[in-house]
Parts: sequence; structure tokens; C-alpha cells
Amino acid sequence: MQTFESVVEQKSEHLLVKAYHFGASDLLLIPEESRYIIYFRKYDKLIQAGELPSELAERIVSYYKYLAALDISERRKPQSGSFQKIVEQNHFAFRVSTLPSAYLKESLIIRLLLQNHAFPLTSLSYSECAAQKLTKLVENKQGILLFCGATGSGKTTSLYSLIHHCTSVLHRHVISLEDPVENNQVNLLQIQVNERAGITYATGLKAILRHSPDVIMIGEIRDQETAKIAIEAALTGHLVLSTIHAKDSVSCLYRLIDLGVSQEELRQTVIGIVAQILIQIQQQQEGRKALFEILSDDYLAKAIDALKQNSVYELPYLLTLAGQKEEIMRQSYAKAQHVY
Repeated sequence: MQTFESVVEQKSEHLLVKAYHFGASDLLLIPEESRYIIYFRKYDKLIQAGELPSELAERIVSYYKYLAALDISERRKPQSGSFQKIVEQNHFAFRVSTLPSAYLKESLIIRLLLQNHAFPLTSLSYSECAAQKLTKLVENKQGILLFCGATGSGKTTSLYSLIHHCTSVLHRHVISLEDPVENNQVNLLQIQVNERAGITYATGLKAILRHSPDVIMIGEIRDQETAKIAIEAALTGHLVLSTIHAKDSVSCLYRLIDLGVSQEELRQTVIGIVAQILIQIQQQQEGRKALFEILSDDYLAKAIDALKQNSVYELPYLLTLAGQKEEIMRQSYAKAQHVY
């Protein structure tokens, strides 16, 4: 006869396997007054996948918190952690986040992260030409290549793809600094940000520079100190890849200026800015491809010059840089997601 604890463990494992088979990026347990609703997130859609009685769901939430080394007794404060597990011979990391709700219950979300796997950029990109352009940019020995775009647009996936190209094809020594490490890779050195232990983005970057890297991947440039050290790394002969919060490629330049980067430093270090979105492929109802707006070379120089003159740089014109605007129009993508 099964105990209640074994039922909780089996149900928790079953939910993870079910989310994996569904192709979900996130598993959500959202409390209501007398029950919990199960949701799966796939691409930009949230799909209801069932419901659970409150007592069972609360035990499942506690079980996930236990796996993630969180405080099971603490239900009044948000918590976050992670655990790793093999699901049908695939190594996954599960990032757990809890949040107290109005019903005195905890909401929980789990992000599913496939480990030690990188997709070829050509398989991710809508345009093969754009993929080739990006792989050409990472052949530079120094400079900064930045990705921007909305949350969930695939920036980190693209970064891992380029990093894999740097290690496997270009045979370069790559070190990453991430918060958290989302995808464990056997072919690069990955450093986890741990502010409690004194490893911030800024201090971690200083240590990495003494470790003889060819390429440095920064999970996110989020403050002035990190931006300053990233610029110094690029000026001293390193290739830096990172993400930054900005709506589009030109807004990214203004964001860097807000973070204390001078226009001359932009001119000397930035080799490319990539704004990324995901669009649905008409031939594949569930398929998504990355659409890149790439600002580089002469167009980047013109954009920086325009900043000096405080002139407006036309965003519709920038979309033609990757040769994709006309292609989208020919494919009747007016019904797809709006491109900036």
C-alpha cells in the first residue's frame, strides 16, 4: 500500500516528465481558493494542463522546494533555487521559484533547462544569412557583441550556440559568468555568480581576466561596474559576449551610455548589437525561429556617429541590415509577431 509521501513523490516526478514530453519551457503551479491549476508554458503560450487539490499540491510544492534545497517551513517569502535530474536519459536542470499568494499559499514555477546541449545557430535562425553573419562576428579576436530583446526571446540560447562555435570550431578558451548557470557545458569553464560568497558580476569578471580567456560570456550587463569591466576586457584583447536589457539595437547604444560607457569606447569596442525576437513559422504550427536585427560594420559606425550628433537613426532602415525585411514581406508575415 502506497503512503501519501510516495504518492507525492510519484506525482511530482510525473509532472516533470509530462512537461518534458509536452516540450514546455516552464511548469507552473498556481493556487486558487480551493485548488491549484497546473500550467505549461511553451513559447509564448500558457496552456492549462490540469488541476490538483490544495493539500496534494502544497505537498508537491514542498517536495520541489526540498529538491532545490529551499526552506520548506518558510512560506511567507519568495525563494529560488535549482536541482538537477535525469529525465529519459536527458540531463536537465530545474530552476525553482516560489512566491506567496493572496490565498496564503505558495505559487511555484519551474524552468526546464536541458544541459550540455547547444543548437546550431543555423537551426535556430529564420535567415541562414543572419546566422552566417553572427558566426563571422565571433571570429573577431576582441570587441563586444551584445544581444538584446524581450524576456523569452531566446537570447541565451543564441549565446550558447555561438559559444559552442567558439570552443568546437575556433578552438578558443571560453569562460562564462552567469547568474544562474542555465546550461552546463563540458567544453567551457562556467562561473556561477554568488553574491553571498562575494562573487558578483564585477568581482567575477576581474578574476576571469587573470585566467587567460580568449572569449568571455557574461550572462547580463546590468550595472555600471560590470559595463566598465566588460569594456576594459574588450580593450585588452578579449572577445566579450553578453545580453543587455534594451528594446532594439539602437536603444542598446543609449543603454550603454546610461551605464557610463563613452561614445569613443563604443566606437572602439562594440563590434555588433543583435536584437532578437521569435516568430512563428507558417509551415510549422508549433515551430519558432529567431529573427535577428544585426547592427554592425558601417551601419554601427553610422549609428554611433548619429549619437554624437543627437540625430534620429531610422529603425525601419536598420531592419534591412540582415536582408530580412523584404523576405518577411514576401512570406506574408504581417500576421506574425510585430517586429519592433
